[in-house]
Amino acid sequence: MYNKNIKLVIAIIIFGVAIWQIIEGYIGNGIMLILLSSIFVFLYFKNEMILLAFLRLRKQDFGGAKKWLDKIKNPESALTTKQQGYYNYLLGIMLSQTNITQAEKYLKKAIKLGLSMNQDLAVAKLNLAGIAMTKRRKREAQTLLTEAKKLDKHNMLKDQITMMKQQMKKI
Repeated sequence: MYNKNIKLVIAIIIFGVAIWQIIEGYIGNGIMLILLSSIFVFLYFKNEMILLAFLRLRKQDFGGAKKWLDKIKNPESALTTKQQGYYNYLLGIMLSQTNITQAEKYLKKAIKLGLSMNQDLAVAKLNLAGIAMTKRRKREAQTLLTEAKKLDKHNMLKDQITMMKQQMKKI
């Protein structure tokens, strides 16, 4: 919604007003304003449009997620590098249902930019392995699957990885 730098400026202004309120003796107002400024700092690191797109994607509403992602104009300047990674990650996951060539491009870009959580990185590599398997690149799919298995510490993707390995044996 707002540029990342504007969010920081707003947070600093609100924090300054909070300090002024505390000095004036309005401690309750100051504490409330400090909490309000922390929301803007949080939104600096986690883009609100990406968070809303994640919520839509969780409900399997690809159209709604795409709508929220489309509201981000010029993601290279409006987002931090990790946010750009998640932006491309979401686009890649949504496009993996329809256009695997575009999905591969977005997922590779997301991995290059970096994802914060190992589980997200594992899902991205698992999707890339599926795309590579579809395009008959067995060796690349095998390396991506082993990387995804290493990143999946909680065995949440164990069933998908074993299913893909079984399908790879058929190729």
